[in-house]
Amino acid sequence: MDSLPGSRVQTIFKLLFVAFFLYLFLLSIGLMGEAFKGFGKGFAETLLNTTANPFVGLFIGVIATSLIQSSSTTTSILVGMVASGAINIENAVPIIMGANIGTTVTNMIVSLGHITRREEFKRAIAGASVHDFFNIICVAIFFPLELMTGFLQRSAIGLATLFENAGGIKVISPIKVITSPPIKMIKHFLVEGLPVEHIIGYILVLILSAVLLFLSLYFIVKLMRSLVIKRTEIILNNVLGRTGLVGIFAGLVFTAVVQSSSITTSLLVPLIGAGILTVEMAFPITIGANIGTTTTAILASFATGNIAAISLAFVHFLFNASGLLLIYPIKIFRQLPIFLAKSLGELAFYKRRYALIFMISIFFLIPGLLILISNLIR
Repeated sequence: MDSLPGSRVQTIFKLLFVAFFLYLFLLSIGLMGEAFKGFGKGFAETLLNTTANPFVGLFIGVIATSLIQSSSTTTSILVGMVASGAINIENAVPIIMGANIGTTVTNMIVSLGHITRREEFKRAIAGASVHDFFNIICVAIFFPLELMTGFLQRSAIGLATLFENAGGIKVISPIKVITSPPIKMIKHFLVEGLPVEHIIGYILVLILSAVLLFLSLYFIVKLMRSLVIKRTEIILNNVLGRTGLVGIFAGLVFTAVVQSSSITTSLLVPLIGAGILTVEMAFPITIGANIGTTTTAILASFATGNIAAISLAFVHFLFNASGLLLIYPIKIFRQLPIFLAKSLGELAFYKRRYALIFMISIFFLIPGLLILISNLIR
């Protein structure tokens, strides 16, 4: 009986430590984004404005978003470029599709935090890559359809006319509110405060973010395992295991609030790595996150009052909504990204380098080579 209060105090302390390391985890994601933006955003913006070829545009969307780790940022930049006339909506649509693939690089980077523990790494890679494979399948289906019919662009223009005179609405992300001050302080100190080149400062920010990421993931998984995991599993199974619609709605709402699908899906990776969530349970949440992340660009487009800009933002929404409606209700389609993700997880269990090869190839090497080849033969 005397041990019961002590056990409760211990549980409370563990929960507080989980909250602390979760905060460090979110801080590491924010710092990583700042680092990549520091030496990638200008390059990404240049890339976004370089082509009228839809195939090259698709790969530009992948690599530009991989560099800045945010489809919301890419689409918001594109909305501004379309509103100013720097790029037309037809050329921007393939870039939007590529951005959907590029944004999933953050999940893969987070999963590398489990690389020293094989069984965890297998689950984490599967949990991270299910988002990759789902978005790749969506692009494989809808990219040729859009080239042949232009259905997304036409539907988006029709929808945009209803909102042409809507004003912009500012939504504040609570996660950004609590992480922005320390991120700004660290960035200012390492980039502006130290007597080094800015690029060196951003590299230091990236190194610090990687250290925080690995440290926080290690302790989050360790603490979660020591807490009452079985009870957590029962609750999650009761809430998410019964119907995927709950997971889709949860992913949509949470992502709309935090304004980042990367945050939503990256939070799932350590839960999957720890064995608390299964890939099947996490999959609907990632699909909901895909739709939730489109709200940022939609709100940005409303602020422009430009019909083309609003249309582009709705292209992003309709593309992700179409993926949900076509793939998720059909069992064989729904199981394909899960099967591919688990297969990659199995490969990574035996040869961890396969996960690194997959990440580098999909997000950087293949898009980069194809863009280079297209520029050489143009």
